[in-house]
Amino acid sequence: MLNPLSLLLITVLSSAMAMAVLGSLWRATIPGVGYWISANAAAIVALLAFAMQGHASRWLTFVGANELLAISLLLVVEGCVRFQKRRIRLWPAYAGLVAVFAGVAWWTFVTPDFNARVAVVSAFHAYLYALLAVLMLRGRPANRPRYSYYFLAVAALLLCAGHASRGIMYGFGIIMQTDLMQVSPSSILFLALGILAPPCLSIGVVMLAHDRLAERLEQLANVDDLTGALSRRAFLAASNTLLKASLRTRSPVTMAIIDIDSFKAVNDTYGHAAGDQVLKHFAAFVSHNLRIGDVFGRLGGEEFGVLCPATTAAEMVALMDRLRVRLASASQSALPLGLRYTFSVGVDQYRPDESLDQLSARADGALYAAKASGRNRVMAAA
Repeated sequence: MLNPLSLLLITVLSSAMAMAVLGSLWRATIPGVGYWISANAAAIVALLAFAMQGHASRWLTFVGANELLAISLLLVVEGCVRFQKRRIRLWPAYAGLVAVFAGVAWWTFVTPDFNARVAVVSAFHAYLYALLAVLMLRGRPANRPRYSYYFLAVAALLLCAGHASRGIMYGFGIIMQTDLMQVSPSSILFLALGILAPPCLSIGVVMLAHDRLAERLEQLANVDDLTGALSRRAFLAASNTLLKASLRTRSPVTMAIIDIDSFKAVNDTYGHAAGDQVLKHFAAFVSHNLRIGDVFGRLGGEEFGVLCPATTAAEMVALMDRLRVRLASASQSALPLGLRYTFSVGVDQYRPDESLDQLSARADGALYAAKASGRNRVMAAA
């Protein structure tokens, strides 16, 4: 049979490996990772202190070890709060830390009682695991995979049940024990429960961190870094999806291709930094004036695309013309570096059973016609 000491040492090794994995994510500046690394470090020190029972001061091996293990779990919960960017303060949990310290110290030095120590520590751990499960279930995102959240929530609920059972059994004297290192079926069972906790929590938080990295990579691929508009690839993908939906609903869809007039002159006269400011201002200006459900993206350089569902060509022309007039009447202080600029637009409506390329080509042709007609105007395809 495995003895408690070997189980503790196995847990130390699993926590060290978790620290190494989480350490590889440190430079990604993901909120919460620092807390999770600190949690594993605290768990390692606590477990080593437990292993020294009978060979070192009881302040270290009883009081310090139990307090550090409680701090370790609280750091995991704090890391999850930071990861979810939630504005909550875990004051009851910190009050619980004080209660654990006082309880363990009392039942170690004033009225020695191993079962009472186990009961108070298990109750606090059960509370933290329940809190972690609630955080994961309430904080699961609507637009991201939820597997890692459910994994952590289920693991936390199982560990909560295990610690609650342990606290009840020891607190009511169903199990009698005098020492953590005492070899018995019950001590091995509950230590085995404890050995599962660090790997389960570490796997869960690593999955959360990797999903956040994947989200960042997707954003880099789908969002234009300068303007915040959709990238060309993401715009075309969203547009194709919208066109397919329009075939089912038989509602009109219209595309506008927009080009900032004489943009090269802005770069040549004022520099590329000024040109970037114009691009950012224009993208924000257009985005602010579109509806939810409209698709807006940067096609390249100073060219942008807009696809509006449930909109006819005439309605799109009117919308773009309102934007053109609104930009022209904006105060100079509201413009980037006070630079006035205009834009031209080509518009056309989607026809059933045609491709996005065909629609784009006609809208692009209308844009060239607008440019040839003197710029600063909106034209629909003939």
